[in-house]
Amino acid sequence: MRFRHRDGSTVHLAYCTNVHPAETLDGVLAQLRDHCEPVRRRLGRDRIGIGLWLAKDAVRALVTDPSALRALRTELDRRGLEVVTLNGFPYEGFGAEHVKYRVYKPDWGDPERLDHTTALARVLAALLPDDVTEGSISTLPLAWRTAYDERRAETARTSLRTLAERLDALQELTGRSIRVGLEPEPGCTVETTGDAIAPLTAIAHDRIGVCVDTCHLATSFEDPHTALDALTRARVPVVKAQLSAALHAEHPHLPDVREALAAFDEPRFLHQTRTSPTSHSVRAGGTPIAAGLRGTDDLGEALEGESLPDGSPWRAHFHVPLHAAPAAPLTSTLPVLKDALNRLVGGPQPLTRHLEVETYTWQALPPRLRPRGRAQLTDGIAAELTLARDLLTDLGLKELP
Repeated sequence: MRFRHRDGSTVHLAYCTNVHPAETLDGVLAQLRDHCEPVRRRLGRDRIGIGLWLAKDAVRALVTDPSALRALRTELDRRGLEVVTLNGFPYEGFGAEHVKYRVYKPDWGDPERLDHTTALARVLAALLPDDVTEGSISTLPLAWRTAYDERRAETARTSLRTLAERLDALQELTGRSIRVGLEPEPGCTVETTGDAIAPLTAIAHDRIGVCVDTCHLATSFEDPHTALDALTRARVPVVKAQLSAALHAEHPHLPDVREALAAFDEPRFLHQTRTSPTSHSVRAGGTPIAAGLRGTDDLGEALEGESLPDGSPWRAHFHVPLHAAPAAPLTSTLPVLKDALNRLVGGPQPLTRHLEVETYTWQALPPRLRPRGRAQLTDGIAAELTLARDLLTDLGLKELP
């Protein structure tokens, strides 16, 4: 979906296909048929954007076989789909029954992450619509925080500088400008947008910036305006933004709240949980994460005994559907998303022109909230995109045909 910003530029809205992951190119083609085109039809649009997630094997098939890449581009066009952004965070196995910490491998201390991201950029340059010259890729925020020493940090810095040089060369060759954004995430080396400033200003290349995920932003209790203003002052580009909402518990000390949270403690994904204690009555506990924050690596850990202070609200890294906040006593951080979107595209010029709805946890929701079959999933994704569209038009953007 495309929108005209007040400055005359085009803002793109997509949804991320990691919600129905596939490891192979055949699986990706099936996604387009079984999920993406039905979402477009449900929305009644001639064209919608998708943020493709391409696993290792699918990417290799595309970069080694030009005919396969042309066939994918043809299939996108035929089904009324367009791609201006890729999700380059997960490498493989995102559809596995147990993902957890595996999603952070390989990290930017491993040369394979550079090679994979380079291949993604080559693919994206070929998939961009004819009238679009700029693409974006989100990637993991350097590494998970443990086992990340100075040697691996130096490898990561070198790899990102090399990536920037390769992206420069790709533009010279194709005329397409591809940028990559580190996606701050709780528990990682770059947990917050503030953490991203130092490594990115050290690299100092406008092709490498930040992907702002509004669930992660909220989980770390970052104020959107403060965070985005700091990136602007530091001249760190916002390459793309992922529109997502975290799980919020206002009174985590109450038994009924803990019972409700426990329903979201599931074995597939990691649900980092954070609190920002402000009350003098809170108990000590939890791992110190950042200034004013304490947290655990997963929701189940937070719920065990007194491992995390519960005198202040908790937020968990669980991407809940944008249009359907959990029932009381829980809610979502949709207000944080709205504030972030206002700062991202509500001003005289957009901070980013690539927006992506990223709710990949539909099948990880408590059983009673999960979609039953493809049609219900299609309805849910279409409802999320409709909400995002309404937020954009409320900010004065005009939807384009």
